[in-house]
Amino acid sequence: MFLRVTFTGSLSQSVGGGSATCLRFGVGAHSHVMGRIVAQVTVANTVEPTKHIRFDALVDTASGLLVLPRAWKERLEPLPASQTVEMETDQRTVTSEVCGPVRIEVEGFRPVFSEVAFLDMQPTDGEYEPLLGYIVLEQAGIAVDMLGHRLVKAKHMDLK
Repeated sequence: MFLRVTFTGSLSQSVGGGSATCLRFGVGAHSHVMGRIVAQVTVANTVEPTKHIRFDALVDTASGLLVLPRAWKERLEPLPASQTVEMETDQRTVTSEVCGPVRIEVEGFRPVFSEVAFLDMQPTDGEYEPLLGYIVLEQAGIAVDMLGHRLVKAKHMDLK
């Protein structure tokens, strides 16, 4: 399943001269996927670094941003900026928030400052499954080793 994300309000007007900006997030059941890669991630408020969350995230290269459950948002607040986002799934439209900047550190790699998307998630067996998307991976210089089912330091930054 993929989500079509449309930014609304001032962000969409400041990006692309007023036209809507769309992103795709890969979301759905990953239990059928062989070779799941999970990374330990720490997200911190840039203004109040003592407000942070440490968790395991599923590496999802079909997802753009780091996607977290809305239930965790208050643990990082107040966040410097927040933008309401409408996401269209195959069945419905959901409202989410893109917030940031936040400090994101994937264990073993350099920290980056980026945005995070908060959306309603249902825990499976009492656990949420946050998604670590390709934007954070690229910013932190991380490559996905599909054969070894692990994250490695990228040899080169992609400037294309």
